[in-house]
Amino acid sequence: MYLCAQNGDMMNILHRKVKAVVFDLDGTLLDTLDDLADATNYALRQNGMPERTVEEVRMFVGNGVKRLIERAVADGTGRDVFERTFADFKAYYIRHCQDKTRLYDGIMEMLHTLHGRGLKLAIVSNKLQAGVDELHELYFKDTVEVAIGEREGISRKPAPDMVETALKALGVRASEAVYIGDSDVDLATAANSGLPCISVLWGFRDRAFLETHGATTFAESPAEVCAIVG
Repeated sequence: MYLCAQNGDMMNILHRKVKAVVFDLDGTLLDTLDDLADATNYALRQNGMPERTVEEVRMFVGNGVKRLIERAVADGTGRDVFERTFADFKAYYIRHCQDKTRLYDGIMEMLHTLHGRGLKLAIVSNKLQAGVDELHELYFKDTVEVAIGEREGISRKPAPDMVETALKALGVRASEAVYIGDSDVDLATAANSGLPCISVLWGFRDRAFLETHGATTFAESPAEVCAIVG
């Protein structure tokens, strides 16, 4: 299968034979925003800080949960209070990561279509590995072979380490893969990994924001991802 993408009237041919698709998780496959916001605000309340709106949390996510809490805590928060807040977030989120999280419409059909075509599928996420494992087991174990989360020894996105680890596990070269995500972090991750990026428009960032960060290939629905990949 050869990857091509159409954006408006312009056809952008990405010259590679696609054997694997690497997906971001939050904002791409799963709508996790409400659970992330609930965990953030629980941790903030526990430590006497003002809560954040869901829209604020939307803009805080993408660089891992530690960075999320760094952005969410009150200005001038000391290191001890930050670490306690971060610990409260992690403990709460591990228990509640499935309370409101849901698949975006059409995602399961997309994954089954791509898997049925013989493509290898992977997830790379800055979410904690325990959360990735739980969500992979619940939603993706029948279609996604590899799921990489934040853990010791692998640098977070936008470093290429997670993508490289996933591709090695799949037995696929970077020249045979494409990346799909919803954020500026995903665009940078794809570029750092040598993969073309399809930016989805149902996630945590809008088209105008993505275009300012270099996005050129877009999918408005999961079905369109299948059409783009071929």
